[in-house]
Amino acid sequence: MGLIDIFIASSMPVLKVLLITALGSFLALDSINILGTDARKHLNILAFYVLNPALIADNLASTITYNSMVKLWFMPINILITFVIGSILGLLVIHLSRAPQHLRGIIIGCTAAGNLGNLLLIIVPAVCQEKGSPFGDPHTCSTYGIAYASLSLAMGNVYLWTYVYNIVRVSTRGTSNCNNAANDHNDSPRKYSEPELLSCSEPLLVSNKNVKDQYVLLPCTTSEATHEVAGTANMSKRLQLFLRKASLKEAFAPSTIGAIVGFMVGLVPQMQKALIGNEAPLHVIQDSTSFLGDAAIPSLTLIVGGNLLKGLKGSEIDKSIIIGIIISRYIILPVSGIFIIKWAAQLGMVQLDPLYQFVLLIQYAVPPSMNIGAYATLIVLYTKVISELMWS
Repeated sequence: MGLIDIFIASSMPVLKVLLITALGSFLALDSINILGTDARKHLNILAFYVLNPALIADNLASTITYNSMVKLWFMPINILITFVIGSILGLLVIHLSRAPQHLRGIIIGCTAAGNLGNLLLIIVPAVCQEKGSPFGDPHTCSTYGIAYASLSLAMGNVYLWTYVYNIVRVSTRGTSNCNNAANDHNDSPRKYSEPELLSCSEPLLVSNKNVKDQYVLLPCTTSEATHEVAGTANMSKRLQLFLRKASLKEAFAPSTIGAIVGFMVGLVPQMQKALIGNEAPLHVIQDSTSFLGDAAIPSLTLIVGGNLLKGLKGSEIDKSIIIGIIISRYIILPVSGIFIIKWAAQLGMVQLDPLYQFVLLIQYAVPPSMNIGAYATLIVLYTKVISELMWS
């Protein structure tokens, strides 16, 4: 296979994504206003509750079996490694760029989380179907490739909603609470029943002995100098704060529930025979789920295009942050992935299937997750509702 053929085969999936992204940006223009801010929010919510779970459940139920799970045991570990390395790089970007508090969770999320599922479901089948594909028969390649991409999608969503979502949520809440404390400094004191709604980035909570389950918020007076001196000493406190404020209920987000359903159907032969395939008595359920899931990828890609429109017009984010994220996700992570996968293959932890190794390698090279925008939107909506309830 020549270099030109390899370039064409690898470029087609990327071109598909860019075309749909460009369409999303076009639809979000003020003169068109089909995919405006409100439309993107509603589409985010629809994808979160319906389209993504359907996509995950359908692909896992159709492709994952007990034997394939045994062979693919290293993939969840590989995805975890990408998140760990990405988080370390995100902390480095924050330190070097001196990023503001309200952006730190987003930065770590962008460097840690990649499009481990949605993008692979586009890239892998497209590479398999290209003329002169290095992975053999297109049908066999697509079948196994979708199985690999489906498992990547499921595990990626589990890590996203248990780790990245909480990182962004805790960071955003800490900033908003400090702002609320500053804005309401002269107001009369209020009583609250949830301590986490009162804490700042480094909260100081004092228990009121006269009132059960009541807390008083002390002012956020930590200076930059004090923060720099005590930065290392406060690492354990920050970890305890994150663990205390992290919400485990997001581990059972709709996408995770879809993954659980997909695993159940795929791993239980009786359920798979009843639901999967044209001869299955209940195949109409799988067909309906497949129709919904097919809309997830183009919907999310259109949202990305609409969100990028503001960035094209000019972003308020410091360029050093953007450059740091680009270097982390597109240079350092892919290079580290090459060494990790080669090392794992030499130790026999990774099977010698070229397509499987290709999927493992590409997990280090995908761009930041499109779900980051959905998380931010959902967190803003959630925070707004909570604030209205608390201050009403």
